Amino acid sequence: MTSRPWFERLCGQLFTGFARLVTGARSIWQGCAPEPELRVYFANHASHGDFVLLWAALPTGMRETTRPVAGADYWRKDGIRRFIGEKVFNAVLIERNGTDRSVDPIEVMADALDAGSSLIIFPEGTRNTTDAVLLPFKSGIFRLAQRRPQVDFVPVWIDNLNRVMPKGEIIPLPLLCTLTFGTPLRLGAEEGKTEFLDRARDALLALKPMVN
Repeated sequence: MTSRPWFERLCGQLFTGFARLVTGARSIWQGCAPEPELRVYFANHASHGDFVLLWAALPTGMRETTRPVAGADYWRKDGIRRFIGEKVFNAVLIERNGTDRSVDPIEVMADALDAGSSLIIFPEGTRNTTDAVLLPFKSGIFRLAQRRPQVDFVPVWIDNLNRVMPKGEIIPLPLLCTLTFGTPLRLGAEEGKTEFLDRARDALLALKPMVN
């Protein structure tokens, strides 16, 4: 992978520094080490800032080879968002509307993995603004695991960010956030979609902090 221009790297560092300053983000590598291996990080999704914080939580070298997966309809709406999404975060932008897409999003993600990039995905598919702990997982994570069964899928629980950036608010509230990285999992040889989605969901829920 080629190095990005200095200005794009600088913008990434500014976003990273701001995210850490506001959230006091603390990374807990509980089930694996922060090593530059090919991985798919999958996390709960309750805030627009989720992928920024997860990306910022990675060591510098790993950020350069890790790409968030995000909706092209949002990040290509205007020039500023396009620059941030494509240049600053080097996001893998996918078409979420099935009727308009010309390329299968799973193929786009698989190609990014083949090119040496790790990915950040949110298997709930959309922000969880309900009282449920997690929304049902979409099938995309299973389909990606089918395409690239040799890749580790690492669960990451993001705690407290929905209170830092509550719905409808523009200015974040300074609160401590934690990101807990769990044990990697892979699709089993005979494992079906339901079994894999249940196992991935359980692995993510197991990282949720206990409420006293």
